[in-house]
Amino acid sequence: MLSLTYSLPVFARRLEFTGICRSRNSVVVCGLKGPRPRYPRVWKSNKKIGTISKSLKLVECIKGLSNVKEEVYGALDSFIAWELEFPLITVKKALKTLENQKDYKRIIQVAKWMLSKGQGRTMGTYFTLLNALAADGRLEEADELWTKLFTQYLDSMPRIFFDKMISIYYEKGLHDKMFEIFADMEELGIKPNMSIVIKVGDVFQKLGMMDKYTKLKKKYPPPRWEIRYIKGKRVRIQANKQGNLDGDVKMLSEEKETIHGSNEVLNADSNPDEQTVEAEEVNQILCNSLDEADTSSDELRVDQGLH
Repeated sequence: MLSLTYSLPVFARRLEFTGICRSRNSVVVCGLKGPRPRYPRVWKSNKKIGTISKSLKLVECIKGLSNVKEEVYGALDSFIAWELEFPLITVKKALKTLENQKDYKRIIQVAKWMLSKGQGRTMGTYFTLLNALAADGRLEEADELWTKLFTQYLDSMPRIFFDKMISIYYEKGLHDKMFEIFADMEELGIKPNMSIVIKVGDVFQKLGMMDKYTKLKKKYPPPRWEIRYIKGKRVRIQANKQGNLDGDVKMLSEEKETIHGSNEVLNADSNPDEQTVEAEEVNQILCNSLDEADTSSDELRVDQGLH
């Protein structure tokens, strides 16, 4: 009888290879192709810096510089020198930080630098630049930017740009340009909001154009419903009821002022025990008034749900 013994060199090698792969963390076994080593990429750093901290560093980088264009642009170029792609999110957050700080000159410089790089050409960037130019008193540059945007994006211009330009011309007293923008809105079929209607109507009254004022009021009457945000919820309220609620709030504030004044007088003339009793009574009155205001708002919501 012959006895045959089979050796398993292939399986032994595979077992040895799996042991090696378990010991090494840098080797990954791919399906049907064996191990493939993964090396760290050269152009990616291990330290990851968030866009918020980078935007704050960008603001600090240009904060102490002068208003010379070459100096500011050079600092911005050196800040992004080692970036593979333009850090658009970082620059947008830096613009938002400068806008909160009301540093309009830096906003103009950073926005123009970004646009010169061919980046960030959005309506939000243009509106930020337009707002900064108007706040800094550069009316001619704001007018040039508006005409450029209006000719380039004639059919897709947002209404907020019309509102902004009308408010700028209304504050500066340039009534002819304000009427031109309002006429462009009517030609394009853009419905103006109530702030634009009120400003144009005010100018009509100042100039004595009462016939045009009456036509404007007939064409754009005040809305019956208004949208308000109460405790984080979007609620539709009638305009007259909203006025009544505003009047109730004013009355409550006046009552609070009178109560505080009476408390001061009583504190000057009465005993400490009497002061505590009277303070408790005043607090009870305030709580009752606030409860009445809450119930009135709840009734308004119920009426809206029924309608």
